[in-house]
Amino acid sequence: MKLVSYRTPGAFRAEPGRAVRLGVLEGERVVPAAQISPDGHPQTMAELLAGLPASLEQLRRAWQSWSSEAGPDEGAPLDQLELLPPVPRPGKIVAIGVNYRSHAEEGGRQAPASPVIFAKFPSSLVGHGAEVRWDPALTSAVDAEAELAVVIGRRARDVPRARALEHVLGYTCLNDVSARDLQYADKQFVRGKSLDTFGPLGPALVTADEVADPQALRIRGLVNGEVRQDASTAEMVFPVAELIEFCSRAFTLEPGDIIATGTPAGVGWFREPKLLLADGDEMVVEIEKVGRLVNVCREVPVGEG
Repeated sequence: MKLVSYRTPGAFRAEPGRAVRLGVLEGERVVPAAQISPDGHPQTMAELLAGLPASLEQLRRAWQSWSSEAGPDEGAPLDQLELLPPVPRPGKIVAIGVNYRSHAEEGGRQAPASPVIFAKFPSSLVGHGAEVRWDPALTSAVDAEAELAVVIGRRARDVPRARALEHVLGYTCLNDVSARDLQYADKQFVRGKSLDTFGPLGPALVTADEVADPQALRIRGLVNGEVRQDASTAEMVFPVAELIEFCSRAFTLEPGDIIATGTPAGVGWFREPKLLLADGDEMVVEIEKVGRLVNVCREVPVGEG
């Protein structure tokens, strides 16, 4: 299943309107999860996460039964909804740096011997179609990074690699937007990668059963239609299962937590000359079997946002 968190401009088919709701994406239409399930639950991603694994199995069974009888016009057109991050406010975002050898090489360094971990604040997240906004007086070196995001579905502590993927709820696209000038001035990643709107996520969470191997996916990053990143998740230095094992040895991963698995070569900062983002640029993250995440850049001087 493909799960989305959304708001509607108004009410439709038993929907209360602007409340955040969980839906199932089928083609170009979204059906409210509450409409599918006989008991009207789960209504939100938070409710789904709180009830895992039973809540997902219940929703999956309800969807299989409901979709076999539903007409083609059920739900709402995708382009009439405001999509939020599939997990609107995860407990934590664990970001992995330099996890593709090609990205290490373009930066003039060797691949790390163990995963490089930093935090990206959940308050940075926005959904598919949202603007990525920054004050040009704060940063003038904004860059895009296409990444596969892993959403945890079962509490994970000291999980061995062989069982790590059992703890994955699903996958989605993430753009690890980065203020390079802040990143290098601070000599660490958190501020430069956590500005408000610097975490586009989505458009949907694709459940793990639809992605047989997270290390066999084509991943691309585009700006204004130009392909800047084009790689395979097979090229990760540390695959998803190893990242879960490594992280869970140090801290507990909870349902809804996100692991951003790193970006391949092709980022604008390491181009010659540098290719940094500007007002009006369109960024796209495409991942095979997972989705296509689109966001537009906006420079907004302080006081005008």
